[in-house]
Amino acid sequence: MKATVDPATASQTPAWLLQGEVGLCPCGCVGVRRKGSFVEKTLTSGAGLLRQVMFSEDVAAQRGLLQRLDPRVKTLGLLILLVAVGLVHHIAMLVAAYAATLVLAAASKLPVGFFVKRVWLFVPIFTGIIVLPATLSIVTPGHVLLPLWHWHGTAQGFTTQGLTSAGLVITRVATSVSLVVLLTLTTPWTRLLAGLRALGVPRIFILIIGMAYRYIFLLLATVIDMYEARKARTITVASHDGQARRFLGATAGALFGKAHHLSEEVHQAMVARGYRGEARTLSGFRLRAADGIAAALVLAAAVTIYAGDVFLGR
Repeated sequence: MKATVDPATASQTPAWLLQGEVGLCPCGCVGVRRKGSFVEKTLTSGAGLLRQVMFSEDVAAQRGLLQRLDPRVKTLGLLILLVAVGLVHHIAMLVAAYAATLVLAAASKLPVGFFVKRVWLFVPIFTGIIVLPATLSIVTPGHVLLPLWHWHGTAQGFTTQGLTSAGLVITRVATSVSLVVLLTLTTPWTRLLAGLRALGVPRIFILIIGMAYRYIFLLLATVIDMYEARKARTITVASHDGQARRFLGATAGALFGKAHHLSEEVHQAMVARGYRGEARTLSGFRLRAADGIAAALVLAAAVTIYAGDVFLGR
C-alpha cells in the first residue's frame, strides 16, 4: 500500500528529509581543519617507503630482460656505462642514452611512470639547486639569453653558456641515476650483495651495507608500531606538536635500547647458523650465453656513446 504525505505536515518538513536518499545537513562541512602531527606525517612517509621497497622486491622477482642476467654482469656493465656517460660532453648523446634506459625499463617490465618519477624527483631537488647559480652571468659569463637585472648598464641574467652547462649536468645525472635505479630495481638485494662480493668488494663493506639496509627498515617499522600503540591508547584530544615532542623524547632512548638488544640477538642467531660475513643466495651464480651477449652489448653501447660524442664535437 502506497504511503501518502499530509500536505499540512509536508510544508513543515525539511526538503532533505523527503528525499529518497539520505541527505547531509548543510552544516556538515563546517569546521576548522586541524594541523596534522609532523611525527605522523613522517611515519606515514616511512610506511610509504616500506611499501615501495616491497614493491621493488616484487619487480626484481619478475622475468624481465635485466632480471634474467647475472648480477656480476649487470654491476660491471653499470660501471662501464657510468664511465662512458661521465665522458660525454653533448646533451644530445645523453638524451639518447637516457631514452635507452627507458627502453630497458619497459623491457624489464618496470612501470615506466614509476621509474621516471623515482629518477626525476631526485634530480630537480638536488642537482637543480646545485647548478642553478652556474646559469647566471655573474658566475658563467656569456651571451645573456634572459635578462633579469642591469648592472652599470650591462644586462645580467641567465646566459646561454650557463644554461647549456646546467642542462649537461642535469641530463648526465639523470642518465647515471637511471642506470643505478635499473640495477637496484631488477636485482634482489641479497643477490646484488653476493654479486658485489664475487667481484672482490671487501667483506666488511658488504656486511655493513647489508646490516644497515635491513636495520633502517626494522627501526622504521618499530617506530611505527610504537607510535600506533601510543595513539591507540590515547583517548583525549591533545595538541599535535606537543604530543609529538613528548613522544619523541620518551621513545628515543627506548628505541635505541631495543635496537641494540635486537641487534645482539640477531647477530648471535646468525653466527649460530654459520654466518661468517659472506652474502649467500639460494641459487649460485652461473654465466650463460645471454650474459655474454649482454656484456658485448654493454661494451658496444659504451663505445657508441663515446664515439658519438667525439663525432658531435667535430
